[in-house]
Amino acid sequence: MKPSKARDGKATGVCACGTVQLEIDLPAFWAWHDHSRVTQRAQGCAYATYIGVWKSRFRVVKGVKSITRHEDKVTGATRSFCAKCGTPLIYERGARLKMVNLPRALFDTRTGREPRYHRAIDEMPDWAYRGESLKPLKNYPGVLVVRSVRKKKLPDPMQ
Repeated sequence: MKPSKARDGKATGVCACGTVQLEIDLPAFWAWHDHSRVTQRAQGCAYATYIGVWKSRFRVVKGVKSITRHEDKVTGATRSFCAKCGTPLIYERGARLKMVNLPRALFDTRTGREPRYHRAIDEMPDWAYRGESLKPLKNYPGVLVVRSVRKKKLPDPMQ
């Protein structure tokens, strides 16, 4: 399905429960996939895709009182999330004081940037999907399974 276009040069993002609504002016500055271990833990997945936006082009339009923040004292990074449903919302890196990073998945419409960068790819877990061939899983509509690769039996060199 092709993502719809955002209206009026803005894109709206929302948490899973709808309590918090974010808005950005288009286009986002950049987009990337973050494979770092800390992001894996914070997001609960193999990697997270973010868009970077200047703070001056970002607004919380609904639910500001429902946003909870956690600051990493070592790195100075701050992660904010919805206190009601736990959806990750805002990632602020200590060194980037004028920019916020937002999970791309919060936005149903285009954000003006496609993710073309990968950060900390060397930290990608061995269990992450790496483009293996998939096939439908019988009796489970919408579920795919890694296609098994049959190994060819090699001739016995002793014969």
